[in-house]
This record gives sequence, C-alpha cells and structure tokens, in this order.
Amino acid sequence: MSNILAVTGANGFVGRALCAEAIKRGMVVRGLTRSPCILPAGVENVVVGNVDGDTQWKQALTGCDVVVHLAARVHIMHDKSSDPLTEFRRVNTQGTIRLAQCAVDAGVRRLVNVSSIGVNGPSTRDNLEFTDQDVPDPHNPYSLSKWEAEQALQRIALQGKIEVVTVRPPLIYGPGVGGNFLRLLGAVYRGIPLPLGMTRNFRDLLYVGNLADFLIVCSSHPAAPGNTYLVSDGTPVSTHTLLRGLARALGVKARLFPVHPFLLQTLGNLTGYTAEFERLLSSLRVDSGKVCRELGWYPPFALRDGLQATADWYRAERRK
Repeated sequence: MSNILAVTGANGFVGRALCAEAIKRGMVVRGLTRSPCILPAGVENVVVGNVDGDTQWKQALTGCDVVVHLAARVHIMHDKSSDPLTEFRRVNTQGTIRLAQCAVDAGVRRLVNVSSIGVNGPSTRDNLEFTDQDVPDPHNPYSLSKWEAEQALQRIALQGKIEVVTVRPPLIYGPGVGGNFLRLLGAVYRGIPLPLGMTRNFRDLLYVGNLADFLIVCSSHPAAPGNTYLVSDGTPVSTHTLLRGLARALGVKARLFPVHPFLLQTLGNLTGYTAEFERLLSSLRVDSGKVCRELGWYPPFALRDGLQATADWYRAERRK
C-alpha cells in the first residue's frame, strides 16, 4: 500500500488548504476533482467527473492509504432547485456511499468524512454547546443529506474493511472564503454601516488552516476511527465582536450602530431574509474538548491569526 492521501473536492476552499498543508509536510497527495484543474504544486490531479451514486472512484483511489472526503453539494440560501433534498442526497448521500464502497474495493485503510455541524441543529441556546453525543437534529435538506451519509458510513465501517472518521465543522473561514462571510468582509472593508452593534450571540468558527491541520491528524491518529468530532478555533465570538475583529485586521473602522436583535429578526421576517438574520443573531457553540482529550489536538492558529490571514488575502485580491 502506498502512503498516498486522496482528497475529494481538492479544488475547493478547504481542499486547496488541505492539499497545500499536506504537501508542505512531505505527504504524497492526490486531488480528486470533477474536471481538470490546477491544484497546489506537487498535488496529482485525477478527474472523476460528477459526484453521485455512479461515480467511478476505484481507479482514482488505487494505491491510496487514506481519503479525506470534501466534495459536496453545499448549502445554498436560496436554492432554485425544484427538489433540493433529492439533489443534496444525490451528491452528499449517494455520492459518499459510492465513495466508501469504491474505497473498500481499492483497499483504502481510512476515510475521513467532512460533514456539517448542521447535523446537530441550527443553533444553540443559553450557554449550551453542541456535542457528538447530542441527538441529531438536521434542519434543512443539506444537513439531512449529510446525516444520512454519516449513518451509511457507520454501517459500512461495521463491516470492518475500512476505518471511518467523521468531522462536523462549524462556519469555516480563511483565505478564499465565499458566501456570507465574504459579503460581511466586503461590507466592513467598504465602511457600510451595519445595524449589528447590539448582538448578544456567541458563535464558534473554524479557521481553514486549523481544519486542514485537524484533518491531517484525523488521517493518521490511531484513536480517531469510529469517532465523530466537533472542532473549532476555541474562541466563540458575538457577531459585533467578529465584525470589529475583521475591521482591525483590515485596518478600517467598524461602522456598527445599535439595533435591538428582536427588531432585526422582525425585519428579516418581513423582508424574506429570516435565515440570513438568524445566522447573524443566533448562537452556535460547539464542545471541542473531545479532540483535545482523545487526539491531543489544539488549534495551531488563534482566531486573531485566522482573521488577519483572511483580511490580508482579501486586500490582496482587491489589488489585483
């Protein structure tokens, strides 16, 4: 067996960071993507086509020791699909099952599956934290498809032919980030006044560099198989504290003005942006103590480091 790390979705936000870090550590990395693309230097690119229940993974996995599964149909705020759950299941559930079956056939030793904290639920209340022992509460088609994939992998792992590790990250940020985090970053940079000066929530985030480091640990640590891990930077922040931190990193002034969260939620309901406001106003805490106890892992980058790296990347992109 060759000591090759395979990464599905290698050209994505997390995939590129993981591949680059693994290469830096002297690992042999094979990036599996839907179509030909340029990956970090030293990464072999293997094209597998669309990810679903018919994907031919076996040849791409031949000789690999571990596969980290990142390829997914990601959560979309305003999904235009006529049947979102079917589309999420096609990629995230059926595609993952097919990957595991082909990995077994190819003799892969371990599969590290990157799921979602959404499997636990949409938010936490009071001072509570999500743990791996919580009763799953997937709250949308995306998180449901991820939970179904987790359950299928557990059944496959019970056959004893492959080790499975599950990781449920919260919101991931860092250089190359997109979505709502990128929009917030742009708003702060441009000095747009934001009505978020009175937020009282606390959310755990995860810097992409910390996630890459953790996934590499999960790929080799003897205690990892059979476990589900919740992981974060370890520094929960309110939305207004996050925005002020981004402003400092960007070298601009945060323009926040106080509006009561109840009024903001009402505004979201009236304008059809309930989910967007909910993410800005609700709490989402995770208990990542298990990774410290069982794997001896602590995030190598502090929240401040992650925000600065993200801000530096954003400013560099603006200059292009």
